[in-house]
Amino acid sequence: MLQMKNSISEKQNFAPLMLCIGGITVNILFSKLVSLLNLPVTLYLDSIGTVIAAVLGGTLPGVIVGFGTNLVLSISNPVTLYYGIINVLIAIGASHMGENKKLKKPAGIITLIISLALIAGILSTLIPWFMESLTFDGESLSRDIFRTGYFSQFFSNIISKLLIEILDKSLTVIIALLLVRLIPEKHRGIFSFKGWLQTPLTDDEVIKNDRSKIRVLSLRIKMLIVLMISLSAVAAVGTMISARVYYKAMINEHTAIAQGTAKLAAKELDGDSIEGYLANGGDSDEYRKTKQLLEDILYSSPEISYLYVYKMEEDGCFVVFDIDTEDTPANDIGEKLPCEDGFVPLLPKLLSGEAVDPIITNDDYGTLLTAMEPVYDSANKCVCYAIADVDVEKLNSAKYSFLTEMITVFLCFLIVICAFAIWLSDYHIIYPIKSITMDIDRIADSGDTQESMDNDVKKIRSLRIHTGDEIEQLYQSLCSMTRNQAEQMRRIRKLSESTEKMHDGLIITMADMVDKRDSDTGAHIQKTAAYVKIIVKGLKKKGLYPEKMTPKFMSDVVRSAPLHDVGKINIPDSVLNKPGKLTDEEYEIMKSHTTAGRAIMEHAIVSVEGDSYLKEAMNMAAYHHERWDGKGYPEGLHGDMIPLSARIMAVADVFDALTSKRVYKSAFSLEKVLSILEEGKGKQFDPKCVDAFMDSLDEVKEVLRKYNPEI
Repeated sequence: MLQMKNSISEKQNFAPLMLCIGGITVNILFSKLVSLLNLPVTLYLDSIGTVIAAVLGGTLPGVIVGFGTNLVLSISNPVTLYYGIINVLIAIGASHMGENKKLKKPAGIITLIISLALIAGILSTLIPWFMESLTFDGESLSRDIFRTGYFSQFFSNIISKLLIEILDKSLTVIIALLLVRLIPEKHRGIFSFKGWLQTPLTDDEVIKNDRSKIRVLSLRIKMLIVLMISLSAVAAVGTMISARVYYKAMINEHTAIAQGTAKLAAKELDGDSIEGYLANGGDSDEYRKTKQLLEDILYSSPEISYLYVYKMEEDGCFVVFDIDTEDTPANDIGEKLPCEDGFVPLLPKLLSGEAVDPIITNDDYGTLLTAMEPVYDSANKCVCYAIADVDVEKLNSAKYSFLTEMITVFLCFLIVICAFAIWLSDYHIIYPIKSITMDIDRIADSGDTQESMDNDVKKIRSLRIHTGDEIEQLYQSLCSMTRNQAEQMRRIRKLSESTEKMHDGLIITMADMVDKRDSDTGAHIQKTAAYVKIIVKGLKKKGLYPEKMTPKFMSDVVRSAPLHDVGKINIPDSVLNKPGKLTDEEYEIMKSHTTAGRAIMEHAIVSVEGDSYLKEAMNMAAYHHERWDGKGYPEGLHGDMIPLSARIMAVADVFDALTSKRVYKSAFSLEKVLSILEEGKGKQFDPKCVDAFMDSLDEVKEVLRKYNPEI
């Protein structure tokens, strides 16, 4: 099964893989084409494939193409790697616009062009500005802007690059979008990398997945923050250490070069001739020849900024040789110069002619690394020092250039790694967790019916999460929990149904015992219960008493209906089964079955803790002979003061009494009974209950055919 899923995943990712290869190829081909055409206007067109990959496949294919292009081009031109960050950021910008469907309108396309031009223009100015080894494109345009006098050199560079990049990125975006539109809309979804470790989600489900009412930061953002902070911290420490090591190595290297240069210069000097040079002001062929040798030494060492020879005295330094440089004219021979502050601590050694270690000084000539080599005469006496200076500011510039190289390459790698990490975390963590969360939320809202619980089990099992880690373990536990919960609820429902049937059986049995004492009411409890059910359903269907017509109320009323005459158990048989008309005294005794029924039910409610359906049984037993107009008994209640269950039973009870044969009367016809009910609307009966009954006559007739076939 896992092998089949891997095969499917490989097939799904074949298209985005080809997109990445194709995007890199397009970038390189257009870049080479621009170079071959040698256009008068500076163009690059090396990010067309990046935009195509980002729009079609999203961020991951886009950054792969952007980074891959510069990686391939750096094989022949290493400098290209430093500009990889630009191509990667272009991929992010294009994918963002593409994913948000903003490239279907001109405003979105213009926004993308401007955004890409700003990214490329600013970064392609900053990178060569801080890196000595890189040249600045668009120098002629920048020079023309600078000559206007309105902008500094730096801002002239930025403006010139922005103008170039707006043209370049306009062509790039237009060409890329034209190529994208060659692909039918329905096939564009195949170009994003897939890594499902569960049943794939639809696009709508993914969007719904990303919405939350309570989160402040998504798990994806938190993981990205942690990843970026971790990588940045490691990179920052590594970069600082590398920069220090690099700078120290440069100092050591240039110290050695300065020492070597000073020693080489000292070897070319004749110590016995120094005093003669100073005496005749260097007016000799030997002096000029020696100076030429020193010039050759200086100019052959680009790392050395200054080379000169000084004779040290207590009151200053006397120039013996000084070599001209581009930025600093040489001092004349014999010229007396004050001792620089940096040399003061070394002055005792210098006056005594001792060798001294290289030092770093900061004076009018800048920060310099100075190496000094003593020059001895034939008497082995130090007569002067050959001095070589290295400009430390150049070393600092090299250090900053090195830092810029590291930062640009690091940022490029960081973005690629983050893009891959986001993609990986989406399919291995985010989507599985969100899918589980969505199902849990749906389970919470789906209700507690057995059917909904069984469907919940099916749906959560259909996720088929197989991440092989704690998330899959959580998923399996959730599957087991929902399955066990559904089975437990099924067993509880069966037990509850069994208990309810037992309760209902006992109620029917008790009611039937009471009913059998009344020889004139055959199947009365069955028929009234059926009529009550019809009325309750009718009220629900018509939307009447909506605040009362809950499933529980409806069930309680139907289940309680058989107990409405339970109080007749207290009525003597002589009264209950009297064939003739009751006397006033006997009628009062008969009426007492309502209060007796209430007392019986109240006692049952106390005995059976919390069985609320008996409360409706009490209401029906006590008040089913109350009238809407208040002329009923036992309390003379009227209108809505009469419990609804009793008003429903009143209609059912009277209808059954009129349609049933008694010893003292024959059964009335259906038409007659219905006319009596109509006349009693608003008088004896609740009008709404009568209307609900009348609207369900087909069901009423079925009950009549079953129990009163003669009607």
